[in-house]
Amino acid sequence: MERPGLPTKIYFMLHIPCPHCGLRNETEFHYGAEAGVAYPDPNALTDSEWAKYLHIRANPKGWLAERWVHFAGCGRWFSLWRNTITHEIGPAYPPFTTQPKAPGNIGQEGSRA
Repeated sequence: MERPGLPTKIYFMLHIPCPHCGLRNETEFHYGAEAGVAYPDPNALTDSEWAKYLHIRANPKGWLAERWVHFAGCGRWFSLWRNTITHEIGPAYPPFTTQPKAPGNIGQEGSRA
């Protein structure tokens, strides 16, 4: 139902390519975190260093490698490239494998690629 004078919102759904199940709607997935971040030994860090590891990420504008889990499908974790501005999805790949290069602008501000 359209209401005169009120702005119209446009919603869209991401279509995420699970490396095991194929292309699925985003409602089947949960975001995990930024991919490629090494897990440190928490006993070797100060409280401040541990807090920084848990809460501070690059958060670049542009392509970012992310971890996702297909909770409503195969239940497996995987990584993929996603553009944080346009939400365009790039290559998906299994965790602990060689990370493919980011599509588009390699080495943009804040990128770890």
